[in-house]
Amino acid sequence: MGWVTGHAPHPDHLASCIQCGLCLPSCPTFRLTGLETASPRGRLTAMSAAEAGYPVDERFAEIMGSCLQCRACEVVCPAFVPFGKSMEGARAEIAAQLPGTGRRLRKWVTGHLLRSRRTLRLVTALASAAQSFRLEVLAPRKIKGALIGLRRLSGRPRSVLGATHPARGEARQVAALLAGCVMDQWFGDVHLATIELLTRAGCDVVVPPAQTCCGALAAHDGWADEARDMAAANVAALDGADLVVANAAGCSAHMKEYGHWSENGADLAAKVVDATEAVAAAIDDGRLPRLERNGRRVAVQDPCHLRHVQRIIDQPREILAAAGFDVVEIDPAGQCCGAAGLYSLLEPEMSGRLGRAKAEQIRAAEAAVVSSANPGCEIQLRAHLASLGVPVRIAHPLELYWEMLTGQPADNGRKHAVR
Repeated sequence: MGWVTGHAPHPDHLASCIQCGLCLPSCPTFRLTGLETASPRGRLTAMSAAEAGYPVDERFAEIMGSCLQCRACEVVCPAFVPFGKSMEGARAEIAAQLPGTGRRLRKWVTGHLLRSRRTLRLVTALASAAQSFRLEVLAPRKIKGALIGLRRLSGRPRSVLGATHPARGEARQVAALLAGCVMDQWFGDVHLATIELLTRAGCDVVVPPAQTCCGALAAHDGWADEARDMAAANVAALDGADLVVANAAGCSAHMKEYGHWSENGADLAAKVVDATEAVAAAIDDGRLPRLERNGRRVAVQDPCHLRHVQRIIDQPREILAAAGFDVVEIDPAGQCCGAAGLYSLLEPEMSGRLGRAKAEQIRAAEAAVVSSANPGCEIQLRAHLASLGVPVRIAHPLELYWEMLTGQPADNGRKHAVR
């Protein structure tokens, strides 16, 4: 049957793979299974077969569904195959050709729930209640880890949507902050730290109320039309700022590719920076200070969409060093932790193996604090460290820098007066 949508992998992209196999050692699923069908090369071969007319069936969906979309393969590919775009296109075909109750539920979650503030507030209230009464132990196995990995939601900071925060001193530029979906509801302390640091660095920070979810999870799961709608809404809402700042690695990576997702997205995409880039630049040029070493050790976990997609490796470490920490490396290769959006729910066995391996690396590092710049990674790490009984704090690098700068815990951010 072949392809049926306009979102399918581009023939030139599929043909650009030279079958060299250099991607194989970098692929987490190939490393765990040794299966060609669990490698980037094998998945591209399957896509080429579908393009030639082979059916998009459940076996095809299984091959594509086992991919984490970590895009580590892109870093080592000598032919520069845009594997991420091809995978999103393949999953769009699966979504179109293989409808079912499970996929319709996923479409509702990634395409609608994440952009409904009212529904997200309800979900957050329920999760907060479950934490208060320790009901996570009764949750179904598939979501128990996610509940255990959540930050404490009781008393979380209020939404930052619609607020304006003037620069301290002379304003150098206007920065529009992506509030996001779960970041605004569950990681408000990261937003507070980000806003305070940007205003200290000379930015007027605006958080336009008309923005929505960045659309990354919808795009990764194959709901291309919904992802395009969200991209278009954000392009309209965030246009006009000098910088567009996102403090979740998956969001900043996806928004930097808005030229693919929105007719007018390229101009906005050129303004997008990850928050670690913005703060590291401000430290480098003296707008934010470097603090004396405090002797505390912080292990660094590299989110895939920060390290592999955006090639951002040094900036989080520069921020932590500027905060006075001794940076501890746990995985020089930057292997995926297994979170990968919905992956931990859809592929719990593979996700669990990767999560346990990453938790073991952190335990071996003997650091009391772990820095991670992506919410899904943080949740995954906290859940697996808890299963090992390892008492480690996990926080965004901006939170840790802000904490050292002010002498106040970032996770008490609701007590901070954000202007």
